[in-house]
Amino acid sequence: MQVEDFLRVLGAEFYTGVPDSLLKALCNELLQRYPHDPRHHIIAANEGNAAAIAAGYHLATGKVPVVYMQNSGEGNIVNPVASLLHRDVYGIPMIFVVGWRGEPGVHDEPQHVFQGKITRSLLDLLEIPSFVVTKDTTSEELMEARQNFDETLQHGQQVAFVIEKGALSSHLATDWQNPYAMTREQALEAILSHLGDTPIVSTTGKTSREIFELREKRHEGHGYDFLTVGSMGHASSIALGIAMQQPDRQVCCIDGDGAVLMHMGAMAIIGQAQPKNFLHILIDNEAHESVGGFPTAAKSVDLLQVAKACGYQEVREVSKQEQLDEVLQDVTAAQGPVMLLVRCAIGSRPNLGRPTTTTQENKCNFMKAMQGSH
Repeated sequence: MQVEDFLRVLGAEFYTGVPDSLLKALCNELLQRYPHDPRHHIIAANEGNAAAIAAGYHLATGKVPVVYMQNSGEGNIVNPVASLLHRDVYGIPMIFVVGWRGEPGVHDEPQHVFQGKITRSLLDLLEIPSFVVTKDTTSEELMEARQNFDETLQHGQQVAFVIEKGALSSHLATDWQNPYAMTREQALEAILSHLGDTPIVSTTGKTSREIFELREKRHEGHGYDFLTVGSMGHASSIALGIAMQQPDRQVCCIDGDGAVLMHMGAMAIIGQAQPKNFLHILIDNEAHESVGGFPTAAKSVDLLQVAKACGYQEVREVSKQEQLDEVLQDVTAAQGPVMLLVRCAIGSRPNLGRPTTTTQENKCNFMKAMQGSH
């Protein structure tokens, strides 16, 4: 189905959410229709944030908003749905558009398998009726489903359209760029060279994939790398938990701007805990690259000043590859918590693969390395 037809049937005037690769056509269309217009479209920090923004829109206008997300974001909307939107509380109508990663019977990555299995049952538990949009769904079928949802919405309830892979299409393409020349993979190779056997917790998406392939290229083991393939925004908290229990060695979190923004409160907890052995390296390309390169709010946020205000002892920034080695020497020797912000270009190798070890193997190997070195 063409995304223009999908949006016409939804009939909404306001959209907010977190980009998803299965909803790339939708996100492209919204960014083309509403460039820099937060009255009609806002890319949110996380899905709960989006639900709250949409609630505010309804309170101000009386109209029904749309919140889009990958199904992994369902967890972030549980609280606002149950304690804000539900008809037993404020009764705020809302249309959710959910990309169905890990759909049963469709091969996907391990972090999506369980989430895919419970996607619709979780919506059912939240009393949100849903309709699945497939490659074969017609505009007439979608319109019928939308009309069937009308009474539910009028009673202050929420509904959901669950989008299968390939169900939405568009002729538009994303081509977001930033002014930085250093690639993320170049930065990561320099970082790995400096860190040696420092335990690394890396964020979800292409960062972890590139770290895995760099280890293979360099003929190094993977024992000191915990690749956080899911749970976006929580890598720094995982790293904090490790750092507090192994204070005699440095622990590094390699993070992304979209992930940091998603759960930025973690920085306040890191600053409060004051782990002297904590190195937070933030790879900032101002984009949700792994799901299509859509922009984050990082361009308008001074994340180094945020870290400093949260209690980080030192913050540094680098945007040129020739400066990275020197800055890495400084931050690895400094007392933490320390943040290094590395500004990188958007993009990756077209042949970038995925880890060939399982998530369980990754966990076990990492724990062995931690116990052996403690």
